[in-house]
Amino acid sequence: MSFRITGLDPAPFRHLYGMSDADLSARNVRRHIADRLPSFPDRVELRDAEPGETVLLLNYTHQPEQTPYRSSHAIFVREGAEAQYDGIDTIPDSLRSRLIALRAFDARHDMIAAEIVEGTQLESVIEQFFDRPETAYLHAHYARRGCYAARIDRV
Repeated sequence: MSFRITGLDPAPFRHLYGMSDADLSARNVRRHIADRLPSFPDRVELRDAEPGETVLLLNYTHQPEQTPYRSSHAIFVREGAEAQYDGIDTIPDSLRSRLIALRAFDARHDMIAAEIVEGTQLESVIEQFFDRPETAYLHAHYARRGCYAARIDRV
């Protein structure tokens, strides 16, 4: 079964690029400089920021639907990220190299299944979740820090 993984649209974050630290702070956003690999996974391009690149740490509502599962958490966005990741049947390295919490949601946006899996095993769990006809979409989260990583849809 084919699947599509997408990163976040950069549009909602562009106004933050280049903003002063004081202005970012007033919006509860913090700028960090990546100092090692891997450590700062960008949610737009779905890649780790290279040492020396800046990332913005901000709160993001990754489950915006009106459901008990509505949720937000801290994410990193590489400052200047423009190329939204969109890959079919491909797992980006930022997911493949980490422990992932994979969550399946139905059309009502209720969580119907969840699993913790090494990123190297994601394809098989994605297939298992999409074998369930009630699965509408998946969310991948970085399990160790609990942060939203990407959305996964059927193709």
